[in-house]
Amino acid sequence: MSDNSKTLRASTIIPGPAHLRHYPAHALVAWQPQGVLDDRLLDDIAEWLCRIEKASAPFKRFVDFSRLTRVAVRTSHVFKFARKRAKQFAGVTPVKSALFSEDWVAFGIALLYERLMKETPIDTRAFQDRETAALWLGVPPEILKLEDKPAPPC
Repeated sequence: MSDNSKTLRASTIIPGPAHLRHYPAHALVAWQPQGVLDDRLLDDIAEWLCRIEKASAPFKRFVDFSRLTRVAVRTSHVFKFARKRAKQFAGVTPVKSALFSEDWVAFGIALLYERLMKETPIDTRAFQDRETAALWLGVPPEILKLEDKPAPPC
């Protein structure tokens, strides 16, 4: 693999939730939450996104739910979260957000969120296949495996 190819696939750790990576060459932030997806974790995500969106240009997002051990989020909280995100992001340059899960429950939550974000600047899609998600995001499929070793923050 050439040095340029490695650079294009290189990520860095950025402040925010654990297991968060930034791929600067692709204007992509990837996150792989671990443990339980619950209402509190969704609230933490919303707070972090609001802070980062105020501090930087819009970036593509990839959320990989494959490391979740359980989904315990209330459906009503997903609705509340979607409304809050749409309101916070109103008037901002549109952004793509891909949600990946092979697990049917997490995928169902991702599909619900996709539907709730229709006609908002957050173009959200749920995927059960990483390659299809990579194609939609316009990034190399290898990146979405999240197997690189992120560099520490600058």
